[in-house]
Amino acid sequence: MTQENIPVEELLELVNAKQLRKIKTILSEMNEVDVASFIEQLDSEKMMVVFRLLPKDLASDVFACLPIEKQKEIIDSTADAELTTIIEDLFVDDMVDMLEELPATVVKRILKSATPSTRKLINQFLNYPENSAGSVMTAEYVALKKNMTVEQAFAYIRKNGVDKETIYTCYVTTAQRKLEGVITLKDLLMSPYETVIEDIMDTHVIHAMTTDDQEEISKTFNKYDLLALPVVDHENRLVGIITVDDAVDVMEQEATEDFEIMAAMLPSEKPYMKTSVFTLAKNRILWLLFLMISSMITGNILGHYEEAMAKVSILVTFVPMLTGTGGNAGSQASTMIIRGMTLGDITPKDIFRVLWKELRVGIICGVILSAVNFIRLAIMYPGQELICLTVVISLFATIIMAKSVGAILPIIAKCLHLDPAIMAAPLISTIVDACSLIIYFNVATVLLNAYL
Repeated sequence: MTQENIPVEELLELVNAKQLRKIKTILSEMNEVDVASFIEQLDSEKMMVVFRLLPKDLASDVFACLPIEKQKEIIDSTADAELTTIIEDLFVDDMVDMLEELPATVVKRILKSATPSTRKLINQFLNYPENSAGSVMTAEYVALKKNMTVEQAFAYIRKNGVDKETIYTCYVTTAQRKLEGVITLKDLLMSPYETVIEDIMDTHVIHAMTTDDQEEISKTFNKYDLLALPVVDHENRLVGIITVDDAVDVMEQEATEDFEIMAAMLPSEKPYMKTSVFTLAKNRILWLLFLMISSMITGNILGHYEEAMAKVSILVTFVPMLTGTGGNAGSQASTMIIRGMTLGDITPKDIFRVLWKELRVGIICGVILSAVNFIRLAIMYPGQELICLTVVISLFATIIMAKSVGAILPIIAKCLHLDPAIMAAPLISTIVDACSLIIYFNVATVLLNAYL
C-alpha cells in the first residue's frame, strides 16, 4: 500500500494518536487535493494542527483547495506573519475568488497582511466586472521577448517560472507589455539554442479581452482545445492568462446555472448541501409562483369550453394525454436547442433552419404517435370514430406546435439578451398546455358540431 492510498480512517487514527511526525511524512507525499479533502473532515483544532505540519509550498496549495468556510477558520487562527506567507504563495485568481466570498472584516485583514504589490494586483482584479475574463484570469504567466534566443528563453523560464501558473505556453510581449506572439514549450524544446524567438513564435494569437463574458471564454477553450488563453486590455496589453483548470470551473458553473434555470429555479452560488433551507425555498418560490399563476390560463381555457365538455364528457379523459405529450415534445426540442446554443452550434441566425428541421421532426413523430393512438382508441371506443379522429388530429397538430414552440422560444430569448435556459421545460410546458387545449377544443368544435 502506497502512502497516497492510506485510508482516511488510518490518517484520522494517527491524528488522534498525535503521531505528528508520521502524519507530516505521509501528507507531504500526497496530492494537495487529497490533503485538503482529509483536512476538511477535521474539527477546527485538529485542522490547524495538521495544516501547520504541511511544508510551506504544499500548505498554500492545500489552502487554495479548501472550501471558503475552512479557509476562513484558518485565517482566523493564523498570525499576521503566517497569513502573509500564505497570501504571497497563492495565485492571484485563487486569492480573488476567496476574497469575493469572505466577510469584509476578513478581507480587510488579508489586504493589510499582503505586500503592497500583491495588494495592488488584488485590487486591480477585484475591479473587473463579475463573470468577466478579467475576474477569472491570473497574472502569473511567462512573458518572453522576441529578440531572445531559445537558450535565453530557457534560462529566463528556469529563473522566473517556478511561481507561474503554467510554463507550457509562453507569451511574447513588447517592453510596454503589448502581446506580439505565443510560443509553446514544445516549440522551444524542438528548436536549436541559437534560434531567435521571433522566428518560431506564432503571431496569430487567440486571445480574450478583460471584459469578455466568462461563458464566451469557455466556448473559446472548447472550440480551439486550448491549455491557456491570454487576456489583453483595450490597448492590446497582456494583463493575464486563463488556464484550462479555470475554464473547466467556469464550464461547471455555467452548466450548473443553466440546469437550475431550466428546472425553474434562481441560480445558487453554493453547493446544495451548503445552501440553507430558506435560500433553497427563496430560489424556487418565485418561479413556482409565476408558473402557478400562468397555469391558470389552462384553467380559464377549460372553463371556456365547459359546456362542450358537459355535452361530450369523454373529451376530458384525453386532456392529460394531449397536454403531457405536447409538453414532453416541446421540452425535447427546447433542451436540444438550448444545449446547441450553449455549445455554439446554433445561433439566432439559424432560427428558420431550426424551425424547418423541427417541423419535419414534428410531422414524423406526430404521424407515428397519432397512428398508434387511433388504433388504441378505435379498439377502446368502437363506434366513436369522430371522437378518435378529433383526438388524433389534435395530437398531430399539438406535437408539431410543441416542437416548433420549443425550438423557437430559446432563440427568441437569446435575441432579447435573455438566458435561453429560461425557456426550458417548465415554461415551455405551460405555454404548450394552453396551446394544445385551444387546438383540441377547436378541432372538437369543428368535427363534433352535431354533438355540441
